[in-house]
Amino acid sequence: GMSYPVTGSTGDGYGFAKSLGHEVTELKPSLIPFTTAESWPHDLSGLSLKNVEGSLWRRGKKIDAHFGEMLFTHFGVSGPIILMLSTAAAHKKSAAFPLELRIDLKPALSKEKLDARLRRDFEKYIRKEAVNGLKDLLPQRLIPVILHEAGIAKDCPVNQISREQRQHLVEAFKALPLTVTGTRPISEAIVTAGGVSVKEIDPKTMESKLVPGLYFAGEVIDIDAFTGGYNLQAAFSTGFVAGTAAAKEG
Repeated sequence: GMSYPVTGSTGDGYGFAKSLGHEVTELKPSLIPFTTAESWPHDLSGLSLKNVEGSLWRRGKKIDAHFGEMLFTHFGVSGPIILMLSTAAAHKKSAAFPLELRIDLKPALSKEKLDARLRRDFEKYIRKEAVNGLKDLLPQRLIPVILHEAGIAKDCPVNQISREQRQHLVEAFKALPLTVTGTRPISEAIVTAGGVSVKEIDPKTMESKLVPGLYFAGEVIDIDAFTGGYNLQAAFSTGFVAGTAAAKEG
């Protein structure tokens, strides 16, 4: 594959396959962090969020969504759900950058229940400033970002937050937006999307349908999957099949 060149993987297999007449589909990074236009993720670098939902959008249409954990970085966003969303960005033609990432910080709560929770917290911290009124709901470092998105000053007294501003807060909680400008370089990708077309490979033996005695395995093939060991399993399985078939042929 093209990924992780520091391991010795240079992507030469694609060139070999092409020179022998095989089709190599477009190579893209998959399972890879996103870069963002906004700079505030840099300020939150190292902050991890659990039990959130990330969804990827283009021109008002949802492309994909995943629930779990994510991480803010100096260049944008990473973590398990971001890596899985990057797979959709690599494979779907509708996922051309720039894309919109929406983060639902409280996916277990409806807007109505979240609003009720905000009212309770604001009653609890009625004499505090807004930046301290959300400390039971969010990590402290993230609160200024949410307040800014909702158009509320950090030093605004909690008892002066209007119903309309509270609704803006609810919207920010349920769909905190980020502009995804692209991905990190393919050299940082966990896996390469694209490769030798599976139409030209016998799935029972991994042998080329074009060149007898030529076998393919692993990431050089146009197969990739989600994070969680699936790509390793694909490499092990195709390698076993190819090796077994080649040995029998010999």
